[in-house]
Amino acid sequence: MLKLLEDKIATPLGPLWILCDELFNLRAVEWEEYSDRMEQLLDIHYRAEGYQRIAASNPGGLSQKLRDYFDGDLAIIDTLPSATAGTPFQREVWQALRTIPCGQVMHYGQLADMLGRPGAARAVGAANGSNPVSVVVPCHRVIGRNGTMTGYAGGVQRKEWLLRHEGYLLL
Repeated sequence: MLKLLEDKIATPLGPLWILCDELFNLRAVEWEEYSDRMEQLLDIHYRAEGYQRIAASNPGGLSQKLRDYFDGDLAIIDTLPSATAGTPFQREVWQALRTIPCGQVMHYGQLADMLGRPGAARAVGAANGSNPVSVVVPCHRVIGRNGTMTGYAGGVQRKEWLLRHEGYLLL
């Protein structure tokens, strides 16, 4: 049975759940108001093998590292390990998201092209939207072709805040 260590931290954008395995690989990072979505994804990905959620304080230092990100240490999220479940295509998209530099954005079509799948912008968008490790796997760095703040499961206001925090959007 998979043991998931969980903590919740306060952020400028509201409470954030952090779940990792016993090797301190992130399995889920989700805003508290969307915890139902997180639980659905956990069930989809881990129900077959079984999992148990265990309260932990700052497991593997991950909670503090995410606090540091919100306090301005933007590069720290590049160092945080994750072990996400999902389809091979989803994991390919999520891995590609981690290559978008902080302070930069890409649109869905560009991400599809980068993956060698031109024309798959909608599929990329769907995979982006099912990312279980928000902020760390920076799905907020993908925007609409015309520059619109589309498709962030945590809400467009959070997406704008994160992009401002990272220096893409000016105050």
